[in-house]
Amino acid sequence: MAEELSFSNNYTDVSQQYGTGAGFQFEFYCECCRDTWRSPFEPYRSAQAAGWLQRMGGVASSFLGSAGNVLDEAAEGYARAGWGNARDEAFRQAIDHARSHFHRCAKCHDYACDKCFSTEAGLCNRCAPDVAAEVSVARHEGLLTQARESAREVGMGRAAKVDIATDKQLVCPECETETHGAKFCPNCGHALNTAKNCAGCSAPLPAEAKFCPECGKAA
Repeated sequence: MAEELSFSNNYTDVSQQYGTGAGFQFEFYCECCRDTWRSPFEPYRSAQAAGWLQRMGGVASSFLGSAGNVLDEAAEGYARAGWGNARDEAFRQAIDHARSHFHRCAKCHDYACDKCFSTEAGLCNRCAPDVAAEVSVARHEGLLTQARESAREVGMGRAAKVDIATDKQLVCPECETETHGAKFCPNCGHALNTAKNCAGCSAPLPAEAKFCPECGKAA
């Protein structure tokens, strides 16, 4: 169907085939903003009538037994018989209605709603963005870029004050809490990275050392 192919990617069939509420309805959506438009509900009279027959059959089956079941089956077959052709015709009408709500972009061929389409350019807003909006976005992007550069320069200045030579204990040896390089454990208060010097030669003493590795004096 030529009409169906023109809207083959941006619609959802929400029709109901059976029951007293049977009918045809289709949702079409803008391929730019995804907003939807739903076609007017078109009742499927054959299925609605069959739905009432099925209800009658349900009542009849309690009195007539198998005869009531036959009535149910006849009603269901009646509903199925003309569904395909009726659905196609309803879809053609829905497409005719949808054409007044959507525009096909001359470049990407997507369907766009009124607010996402430029009638002057014949293009959707993705292919022909609004100039004022793009200028505002570019201005904000420039602001962010410069702000990042300025913040990076401030960070580089602060880096000179960061002690990058001293080893940090990242986990407390007493309670195994993460310390994040602090001088004291935030959980138990244990002193961290407390380097000692030899009382004899002033050489740095390794952690847990009992004697100075330089002069042999007891730590």
